[in-house]
Amino acid sequence: MALFWLSDEAWAAIEPHLPRNQPGARRVDDRRVISGILHVLKGGCRWCDCPTDYGPSTTVYNRFNRWSRRGFWLKLLDALADAGAVTKNTAIDSTYVKAQRAAFGAKGGRSAQAIGRSRGGWTTKVHALTDVIGRPYALMLTAGNVSDVRAAPALLKQAGRMRYLLADKGYDADQLRRSLRDAGTVSVIPGRRSRKRGICYDKERYRGRYLIENAFCRLKDFRRVHTRYDKLAANFLSGVALATAIAFWL
Repeated sequence: MALFWLSDEAWAAIEPHLPRNQPGARRVDDRRVISGILHVLKGGCRWCDCPTDYGPSTTVYNRFNRWSRRGFWLKLLDALADAGAVTKNTAIDSTYVKAQRAAFGAKGGRSAQAIGRSRGGWTTKVHALTDVIGRPYALMLTAGNVSDVRAAPALLKQAGRMRYLLADKGYDADQLRRSLRDAGTVSVIPGRRSRKRGICYDKERYRGRYLIENAFCRLKDFRRVHTRYDKLAANFLSGVALATAIAFWL
């Protein structure tokens, strides 16, 4: 696989958000190390196999892990999205990610690390909100056996103001519809077949929901998003956030 290097434009957008005035020795070149982190995310190799062009593999991993504990990668995505997200039409959905055997064994057990048994085996669910042109701007993890409608309230707290929420039948619940209506949001959600009374929704606007499906496909071009190798849920979510920032906001 060819080496990945951050472009001048991408680096100019990231660099102002980097941690400043940190104690200890001067950090190894940030641009080189972050490029190495992205190379691992895209190629799916082990951290120890990160090419030496990016510096020592331990430095690359330690930087990713340390900043993950601080929540930096999620804050970076938030900062980039806040500057450009257009959330009049917001879509919500989730995608399953297979947990590879390397993802097991973290302290706290599987449930604490967002791994659960679903029809696809042991999986993690990545939940996302996308803006009007399909760019993810809010992310959340759950175990694979957690339903979409159960996870929705926590994710929607990150949404901010929106005029329309687009979602599939998995989000058809009276309680969710009421909460959206109380917040001044129009739900564009078809009803389940089991409903005794049909649900009216904007079918023309609903067609735009394909953008969130496209977004998940694009994110899964990153090998370490397509398959979960990280034991810690926080590290996996950080990787998804960094991949999202590169794929959609830089």
